[in-house]
Amino acid sequence: MALPTISFFRRLASPRGRFGSALLARRVVQAGFALTTILIGVQFTRFVLAAQAGTTPLPTRPPGVEGFLPISGLMGIRDWFLQGELNAIHPAASVLVILAIGMSWLLRKSFCSWICPVGLISEVLSAIGRKVYGRNLRPWRWLDVGLRGLKYLLLGFFLWAVLTMHEVALRAFLESPYNRVADVKMGLFFVRASTVTLVVMGLLVVGSTLWTGTWCRYLCPYGALLGLFSRLSPTTVVRNANACIDCKGCDRICMAQLRISEVDSVRSPECTGCTDCVAACPVNDCLQVKVARRPLRPVWIGVAVVVLFTGGVLLARSTGNWQNSITDAEYVQRVQNIDAPGYGHPGSTGMPARPHTASSDR
Repeated sequence: MALPTISFFRRLASPRGRFGSALLARRVVQAGFALTTILIGVQFTRFVLAAQAGTTPLPTRPPGVEGFLPISGLMGIRDWFLQGELNAIHPAASVLVILAIGMSWLLRKSFCSWICPVGLISEVLSAIGRKVYGRNLRPWRWLDVGLRGLKYLLLGFFLWAVLTMHEVALRAFLESPYNRVADVKMGLFFVRASTVTLVVMGLLVVGSTLWTGTWCRYLCPYGALLGLFSRLSPTTVVRNANACIDCKGCDRICMAQLRISEVDSVRSPECTGCTDCVAACPVNDCLQVKVARRPLRPVWIGVAVVVLFTGGVLLARSTGNWQNSITDAEYVQRVQNIDAPGYGHPGSTGMPARPHTASSDR
């Protein structure tokens, strides 16, 4: 008997029963990164539980968990430019932001469509919505444009906060007790989710089944940042108007809800580089992926994504810019005192952050 997961991904990859290799490749890559994320979560949970119990040496902490700390990563990147060396508190966060930006510049927002687990969840919820309701809703165009602006407003706020922070305050924030255990606090935020948090998450889940990509399309500032860099990408989907039969299949399958059948090339910052439209097109060479005007098979986008991401992580590991510098003893001390007032967000008091050491918090 076939595994439900495999069966589900096959149906999802082939909305008309046409099992394209490019669509399958993306589902396989997405599933691989989703499994990696789950394993990171399990490993990190063991690490935090051991720190709470004071059991040393602690299990290995997976640096990949810092992928959920993009703001700390952006701060680390700015501090890197100012100080000349990568901050050792959450180096993996900065590395992963750099990789995501680099991939967006080369391969459009491929991080969103091939790697990001939230992107996969969004696609799954959208598919469930089509199964349950028969289709996904689309807001009026004027409303859709206005809502898409929300993620750029959020991005603008975060960039303003990071780029205008004084150099001393920036370094103090990175060294603060809050940031040193930001990974643990992030995990506890979901484990100890408040009623408001649960309601908001529930609304996002329901909304994503009704409207395609509710979070990614309207609210994700990370995706907005990557979209801006993707405007510079040499990779684009090109349409041959003479070969097009106007079936609108590319429009229907596009998670970004772009009107691909009406343009000569896809330049929108909303394009995620998923190449689903190319794989779904029934006419050979009507839609093509081109890199610097040279045609490229969609499946090679997936290969490039895996190679670039894996290569970047391996380079960071080999150069000592992956593991953080926090010792097991410090993690134990900080995790066991994580609810103390000194571990609140430095900006919540309206005062600039001040550097702390583990001993000063005792």
